[in-house]
Amino acid sequence: MIDRRHFLATASAGAALAAAGPAFARISEPKGAAAGSADPALAAFMDKYFEAQVDASPETATQLGLDTGARAALKSRLTVPTLEQEEKDRARVRAARAELGTLNRASMTAQDAIYYDTVAANLDAIIKTYAIPYGQGGWPQVYRVSQGGGAYLNTGDFLDNQHTIKTAADAEAYVSRVGDFADVLAAETDRMSEDFGRGVIPPDFILKKTIGLQAGMLGTKPGESTLVQSIVRRTHEQSIPGEWGARVEKLVAERVYPALQRQNDALKAALPKAGHEASVSRLPQGAQYYANSLNYITTTRMTADEIHRIGLEQVADLTARSDEMLKKQGMSQGTVGERMASLIANPANVYPNTDAAKVELVAHLNEQMAAMQALLPKAFGRLPKSGVQIKRVPPEIQEGASQGYYNSPSLDGTRPGIYWINLTDTANWPKFGLPTLTYHEAIPGHHLQIALQQESPAAPKLMNLMFFSSYAEGWGLYAEQLADELGAYDNDALGRVGFYQSLLFRAVRLVVDTGIHSKGWSREQAIRYFIDNTGRAEGGATSEVERYCSWPGQACAYKVGHNEWVRLREKARTALGSRFDIRGFHDTALAGGGMPLTVLERVVDNWVSAQKAAG
Repeated sequence: MIDRRHFLATASAGAALAAAGPAFARISEPKGAAAGSADPALAAFMDKYFEAQVDASPETATQLGLDTGARAALKSRLTVPTLEQEEKDRARVRAARAELGTLNRASMTAQDAIYYDTVAANLDAIIKTYAIPYGQGGWPQVYRVSQGGGAYLNTGDFLDNQHTIKTAADAEAYVSRVGDFADVLAAETDRMSEDFGRGVIPPDFILKKTIGLQAGMLGTKPGESTLVQSIVRRTHEQSIPGEWGARVEKLVAERVYPALQRQNDALKAALPKAGHEASVSRLPQGAQYYANSLNYITTTRMTADEIHRIGLEQVADLTARSDEMLKKQGMSQGTVGERMASLIANPANVYPNTDAAKVELVAHLNEQMAAMQALLPKAFGRLPKSGVQIKRVPPEIQEGASQGYYNSPSLDGTRPGIYWINLTDTANWPKFGLPTLTYHEAIPGHHLQIALQQESPAAPKLMNLMFFSSYAEGWGLYAEQLADELGAYDNDALGRVGFYQSLLFRAVRLVVDTGIHSKGWSREQAIRYFIDNTGRAEGGATSEVERYCSWPGQACAYKVGHNEWVRLREKARTALGSRFDIRGFHDTALAGGGMPLTVLERVVDNWVSAQKAAG
């Protein structure tokens, strides 16, 4: 999963930024926002829009490593999500769409038309969500604060892992941002309360978990918080003199914690009004909200009924395939879910839930990533030059965080990509499933795709702000399949079982997400279906289902996208026959950055036509 949590405040501005091994040298950043564009007007528009988006979002500037030079002041700020700020963001998106509409698409080259349609689709999908007076402007986080989203979860992580500290000025900027954090929480609480007044109250199980997570943070002494410990550690490492820890501790105690307490109190006050029903359809305009979410996430016109049907069909198919593989392992009794649960329950297949074992687990992931790196030249002509690190999700946020996610590297090459793994309970990660997770989140998955996008000499810089979940998450799941095709499991039969469990897991998501939000399923019904069909532990299944309850539609991106990546590859292979080159297919489909699935098909079709013309 690509981490979007840090940038939800700017999602309404259209800055849908791709949020979360061997070291490589890095090529220089391409010059010009539209290096691959031949149309001057389109190039100027994309350059202007990219610069405006970065200027409007201090977090985006930091994420991309662009908070220096003329933008150095942004490093001292956070986006405060007031109504006024949101209205400015929306006005900028609408103005950009209107300006894009004045360009003459008919006169553009095929590549420029791809860029035009990609940007237009992104803006149109975001603007469509503005008709619903709640949510995050595109990204389907229906509740401003939940167990999986909100400034309380994101900001400490962002400051610790994205905000660099090399100088006293950097440390001063950090202190300033901690002060802004209190204002962010206050504004977020005000907007959250407005949503409560509209009847947009999270279900009781989400409220209770969120209240508990915040209570845990408030129970941590200010001096022991991530906010304080981060600046103390990093100023010490850089030998930067100053009372940085004491200053931040004072801000945490006197400003941040009181603002967080106010938010926690507001959540508690809403609890008596909260019901248990999970579906977004219970909310005002809830059915339209879900339809908008599916459109934005999948970049298709598929309905909830269609996605539900496809999910059921693929669950049946993948269950049958898993059954065959398990029988080859001598496991023939019980359902596939029960046999998978038996595998997971076997102590030999799970790391102990200790800190020492978790260190060993992460080291093992690095070994798997290095082994996969050696196989990549078989499938890719271009490989990323930026590195990727594997880190554990910080324990203070792990209860509400996703099971695994990826942060992209900075554009300037100073910070590598980061693949985060949630180690709340190692029972959620049986050893035979870990390779597939690595292939999804790092290489050949998210890191390879996003780093290639950022390093492409042809792709406009604006493409680094365009995030299409079905393209990116579909690629991540396709990368799992590609790893199998490259031979990653030739000597690891249980690893291949883990791979098929991952595919089954994503097919189950199609059924569960649409079941909750369009078929009237309860949270408990969804959890039971999840466990019965995947064998996942109840804790992991519950965390997953509750994520779908607060991010309606997002879980559908993976399998819908995977299905399309596979279909387009086989379409190209059929059309080209012996002339089909898997490296050319991958290099072409990844060269221009993320795009809607409909646009991806045109890119592949254009490549096929060019190969045929070349003889």
